[in-house]
Order: sequence, then structure tokens, then C-alpha cells
Amino acid sequence: MLDRSKKPRDPRPRDPNQRAFQILLEATGQLPKTEPPAEPAKNPHAVALGRMGGLKGGNARAAALSPRKRSQIAAKAAKARWEKKA
Repeated sequence: MLDRSKKPRDPRPRDPNQRAFQILLEATGQLPKTEPPAEPAKNPHAVALGRMGGLKGGNARAAALSPRKRSQIAAKAAKARWEKKA
């Protein structure tokens, strides 16, 4: 199966036996230690934009809803939670 993870892969082998052997060699100093690849840096501008929208989302929605509609939404959520438990 293809490895479709977006995370950087660990350079060590995926097979448990081969991986254990490589870790053993690294621990005894027979091989240099393998460092995991560094995480790519995030774009600070994109992070700030996402945070800006996330901070105002819930408050803006609550202000736009009428008290009756908020109550209906809360009742529906409570009903869904209780049905899940039963």
C-alpha cells in the first residue's frame, strides 16, 4: 500500500525487525544516529489569517442568531448527545 502521509517519513526502515536492528546499531555506536526530517515551516501570514477568522467565528455567529434560534440549536445538540448515550 502506498504511504500517502503528508508528514515527512522517518528515514529508518518500516519493517520492525530491520528497524530494531538499525536502532541497536545506532545505540551501540556502530552507525551514526538518524535524525528525523525537519518539519516544513508554516507561512506566518497564512497562520495569522486563519487565526483571525477562527477567533471571530463563534462570536459573530452567536451575534447573528436570534435567542430563539440559539435555543433551538442547543436543544437539538443536547438531544443528539443524549441519544448517543442511550
